[in-house]
Amino acid sequence: QVQLVESGGGLVQAGDSLRLSCAASGRTLSNYAMGWFRQAAGKEREFVAAIRWSGGMTVVADSVKGRFTISRDNAKVYLQMNSLKPEDTGVYYCAADVYHTPQTMKTMTRSVGSWGQGTKVTISS
Repeated sequence: QVQLVESGGGLVQAGDSLRLSCAASGRTLSNYAMGWFRQAAGKEREFVAAIRWSGGMTVVADSVKGRFTISRDNAKVYLQMNSLKPEDTGVYYCAADVYHTPQTMKTMTRSVGSWGQGTKVTISS
């Protein structure tokens, strides 16, 4: 199973930017889909963005489209977050699954196999 470690969270003001990183190890990633999800207090975990490691196809949630970008390089997956809003606050989790595509990660979140421990992002207004 792939191991995932997130970093880059923190407290910023609305309108600022953050870049989250996820370091992956333990498996060759070429057949994996990698994703970012978030969970606000009292809410269910929701899909943010996903990328297919081979080829780089991406899927992004409508709520962050145009503001967030997912990318990958050298066994790391990144989430560049611009124009942050208070509603972007939450714990952000990195995920990976060899059986998913970026699109199925969006629609079948609960079946994703590997998860990191999460990194907290807080946006103040």
